[in-house]
Amino acid sequence: MKLKKFNFKIVNSTNNLAHKIILHSKNKFGIVSAEKQVKGRGQYGKTWVSPKGNLYISIFFPIDNKHFDLKKFTFINCLLVKKTISSFYKGTIKIKKPNDLLIDNKKVSGILQETLLKLDQKFIIIGIGVNLIKNPNLTNYPTTNLLDLTNSKITVNNVRRKLIKIYEKYIPMIQKNNIKKIYSILK
Repeated sequence: MKLKKFNFKIVNSTNNLAHKIILHSKNKFGIVSAEKQVKGRGQYGKTWVSPKGNLYISIFFPIDNKHFDLKKFTFINCLLVKKTISSFYKGTIKIKKPNDLLIDNKKVSGILQETLLKLDQKFIIIGIGVNLIKNPNLTNYPTTNLLDLTNSKITVNNVRRKLIKIYEKYIPMIQKNNIKKIYSILK
């Protein structure tokens, strides 16, 4: 299974663009990537600060409308992104429920999941942001980036390639709702 790639320089939000692609095309499997988001979105309507140089992608694909457990899948997404980041950072990466990844108790990545119904088909959209070279200065929420942690620049293309590879591997299992198997492999 291959994800169709949609690459952009600047978008409002990769999740919003994924919505439009699903609704107005025949593409069922895709990854939307942007160098910068003008109106990046986080969980609970929060803004995702999106300076150029970090990773902003949204992956989408169809799911089983009846048997899909979004809460369990949220944890699987955290494990998939954690596995990807651990290719570049060898220290401890913690999952802060429901959808953040922390290094040294500072946010390095966030995940936004949304579902969309098109006719009788339900789609999942997974927005992933990773602070590669910059991190926002938030008053009540410490953040970090991989450049500061590793002292080496990690490119968007390298991280995107790894995420594509891991999602293309696990999407068939996700679609079969084989969450326990995925969890046992990744844990």
